[in-house]
Amino acid sequence: MRIFLAIYLFVVIAAVSILGFRGSTSTKPPLEVFPDMDRQARYKPQAENGFFADGRNDRPIPAGTVARGNYFNQVEVFSEEFKDEHLGDTVFHDGKNADGSFVQTLPLDVSFELIEQGREKYAIFCTACHGAAGDGNGVTKPYGVLAANYHDDRLRGESDGYIYDVIMNGKGLMLPLKDRISPEEGWAIVLYVRALQLSQNANAEDLSAAQRTALGLSRIHI
Repeated sequence: MRIFLAIYLFVVIAAVSILGFRGSTSTKPPLEVFPDMDRQARYKPQAENGFFADGRNDRPIPAGTVARGNYFNQVEVFSEEFKDEHLGDTVFHDGKNADGSFVQTLPLDVSFELIEQGREKYAIFCTACHGAAGDGNGVTKPYGVLAANYHDDRLRGESDGYIYDVIMNGKGLMLPLKDRISPEEGWAIVLYVRALQLSQNANAEDLSAAQRTALGLSRIHI
């Protein structure tokens, strides 16, 4: 009986210690259950290290490493020939005018290559939630992660700058992509979203005469 009471008392104390203070605030230092994980040994940068053959702590970047957090190529940035054509361009980088309002249209020339770039990036970063057609029926929907339907009237009427801002900075459950894609890639996704919207909401009036003829729609009067 004493052993049972001792075990019971131990379990109660442990439960209160671990769970009883969740959500509370305190000015005392946090409890460190595993101090070696909270205070891991670290090597100082640019210091000597006998473990490596070159005797350095700092290690060279492994071959094939993909840079994150900055879309500039470091070699190009620090070269004498480097020039950022969009430096200080708030329209290109932020999708906003000088007064803070969203730009209405894409600040880049529309091309097939830009649409293809947008399709590629959309497939990587957007399809899982928004679906291949942009209708919000991604693979995450059955798990309760609901994404916007690009074919809603509200989003079809939004400016290109607004969609770009959401892509780069995130909104609601959507995480920002600005640390993973460049501004040009962000605008390419905007262009591809517009193409998806047009594909689901197009009509004969959007086609040229030659296109209507090729599709057997030449009898439609515009």
